[in-house]
Amino acid sequence: MVNTSFTRDVQFPALPLEEWEDTKNTLHLFLQIVGKVRLALNPKMNHWWHVPFYVSVRGLTTGPIPYEDMTFEMEFDFRDKEHFLRIETSEGDSKTVPLKRLSIAGFYEKVFSSLNELGIVAGIKPVPYDIPGVTEPFTSDYQYASYNEEYVNRFWRILVQVDSIFKVFRGWFTGKSSPVHFFWHHADLAFTLFSGRPVPVREEADPVEREASSHEMISFGFWAGDQNVREPAFYAYMHPQPAGFMDEPLSPKEAFWSPEAGEAFLMYEDVRNADSPEKAVLDFLESVYQAGSKRANWDIESLRLPSSKKQLEEQSEKQPKAQPEILEKLERPDA
Repeated sequence: MVNTSFTRDVQFPALPLEEWEDTKNTLHLFLQIVGKVRLALNPKMNHWWHVPFYVSVRGLTTGPIPYEDMTFEMEFDFRDKEHFLRIETSEGDSKTVPLKRLSIAGFYEKVFSSLNELGIVAGIKPVPYDIPGVTEPFTSDYQYASYNEEYVNRFWRILVQVDSIFKVFRGWFTGKSSPVHFFWHHADLAFTLFSGRPVPVREEADPVEREASSHEMISFGFWAGDQNVREPAFYAYMHPQPAGFMDEPLSPKEAFWSPEAGEAFLMYEDVRNADSPEKAVLDFLESVYQAGSKRANWDIESLRLPSSKKQLEEQSEKQPKAQPEILEKLERPDA
């Protein structure tokens, strides 16, 4: 008998936004400070793929960033009891910055003093980026200082599971696709599939939009909620949106279209209470992909990994299992 309560409470723990919103806001600003360092120093890639973080075995990491004759990495550790940011170089030097009992200004000062001690100079614009209602420069922000390790750890454990599920689905697509990555802009884990067709960009678009929206795409993601959506949710959208896109059916039955947002949603609470959370998310991703591909005339068969159809069928037939068992099954040579 599969212990579904283990899957729900350990792999997909509850994450009510109102219980950790102050911590979430503080963490978001911490992430933006470190993210801007990567933006300043990492070689540019298309669609801004050089700026996000990646889910790691401890938390979230920038991955290796080239700097002069070395590389360095900045990793948030959310796994151990005391959470911290580790900055480590290929020369073997490292610094740590605690995450608890620090204001935004205090964290900013410690991050940049640590970088300087490691011989790394990074110039960033020290202000929040596109966070509604938050405009105070990092250097003088003493308002945000809440940090609850339990809820940050829950958030990271969810990201570990979602990252794995997203990677399974992304692996079924043979066209151009982004990595599964965590954008510090809106603090969401996301990935994008592309048809390969360029699309016109609005004349009034800013540089971020011009680079991000230059090609036809279907994008998927997960985030912990915000001022408008007051609970964690999975989302998906298409750019540009073809006629009839939101007339197509969604799966599972709890998923729905939001005409106001122009997106599809599946609430996290519905996922964690599903018999198989993994199947619920994969069904959601597949239904949105089918809707967009159908309405925009993508060549579904040529863009599909041949073995993915069998994997989908197996996912529908199998009993609920923990994510590591799913990945082990999908990775078998005969799967």
